[in-house]
Amino acid sequence: MITFFAALLLLFAGYALYSKVVQKVFGVDDSRLTPAYTKTDGMDYVPMSWWRGWLIQLLNIAGLGPIFGAVAGALYGPVAFIWIVLGSIFAGGVHDYFSGMLSLKHGGAQFPTIVGKYLGTFAKKAVSVVSIVLMLLVAAAFTAGPAQLIASITPLSFIAALIAIFVYFLLAAILPINKIIGKVYPIFGAILIVMAISIAVALLFGGKSIPNLTLANLHPGDLPIWPLLMVTISCGAISGFHSTQSPIVSRTMKKETEGRKIFYGAMIGEGVIALIWAAAGMTFFGGTNGLQAALAAGGPAGVVNDISTSLLGTFGGVLAILGVIILPITTGDTALRSARMMATESLSKWVNPDKKVILISVTLALGLPVFLLSTIDYAFLWRYVGGSNQLVATIMLWTAVSYLLKEGKAHYIAGIPALFMTGVVSTYVSYAPEGFGLDYKVSLLIGLLITLTVATMYVRQIIRHKSIATKRILVNS
Repeated sequence: MITFFAALLLLFAGYALYSKVVQKVFGVDDSRLTPAYTKTDGMDYVPMSWWRGWLIQLLNIAGLGPIFGAVAGALYGPVAFIWIVLGSIFAGGVHDYFSGMLSLKHGGAQFPTIVGKYLGTFAKKAVSVVSIVLMLLVAAAFTAGPAQLIASITPLSFIAALIAIFVYFLLAAILPINKIIGKVYPIFGAILIVMAISIAVALLFGGKSIPNLTLANLHPGDLPIWPLLMVTISCGAISGFHSTQSPIVSRTMKKETEGRKIFYGAMIGEGVIALIWAAAGMTFFGGTNGLQAALAAGGPAGVVNDISTSLLGTFGGVLAILGVIILPITTGDTALRSARMMATESLSKWVNPDKKVILISVTLALGLPVFLLSTIDYAFLWRYVGGSNQLVATIMLWTAVSYLLKEGKAHYIAGIPALFMTGVVSTYVSYAPEGFGLDYKVSLLIGLLITLTVATMYVRQIIRHKSIATKRILVNS
């Protein structure tokens, strides 16, 4: 129990203290007009209040990610608390802040454009493909579950439920942001927050003791903590998906100082939600063995339903149903919207992305593979979402490093988590079945060698930029 409270306090302290450090390093100026005013178009560039932007950002990045991922990560035991806290404060918060603020700095630019600005044209082209594929995978992965649940509690068939969801997806992707997303997301955000707080209160006063910190690996399947925990709990620690969502809100901000509240603040909010559900997962079923049995029997949706209905009764059951239906959909709709924004931005050299026929055509073209992917095995989809998600997160952090190096600012705040995530991704790709499926020790060695190679390149860039800065000083003097 003490560990849980300490973790909560650390997350809040991280926002109160470290987010200000990150903001100071980036540098903000409220006298500069934001893209919401300089590019107002009534579609994506629409000024909105910071609290509405925060709720939209929270729903964009969260959905069921910090619930399902945290429950699965709870299989490793209380060590998951460490990753959620440190990941949210020093990696996820930095990642989300820079992805949002660099988008703001460059007129609301999409993630691939930002990458191209700081890592080069080849990186932009590669990331454009990876990012759009990630958006389609996420949209598909977060659609099948709700459709199955709708089919089980209504007369609609699974296909009919899918069609209904995709009609909403298409509308949310092509209508102005303040018409659907800006109006319904605050309500959905309230459901997500109330759900988490209710579970936390029930846990604390329900007579169950949340386990305290141990560094031991309690996973019943004896799966290694490194790097699997860092991929299992992505939403709630650091997630590359967030960098594709931040431009949606950056185009609605009224002033630059709102970025700390919206981007870093939403990441900490997601970390709190993940912490609560990780605690619930490892507590409610009497340990990680019980949790594994529950996951095997009903999957993450079944675990969430069991915890909610048992701790909160009928109210909890309603929240669980609303959560499992609504929250994934709120991730899927903005994933498709982001894919549409990326695709139209890439096509802007050849076609006018403001024309409705182009807008609708691109959205339909992207929606079709999402619809088809949502009909295949969910577990298969989710495995590929995890790896590509953390790859995108690593690229975003290195983009932030490049920006900070060029500006002569404290690049280490992004460089250290970037190196960490490089190790996570390279080891994971080597070890995971959906990667190369190599022996664990071999994968560790490969991950170490790749990380050391990247670290060497990083040091060379530091020396190079210091040399450039020194020459500028000599010339100016």
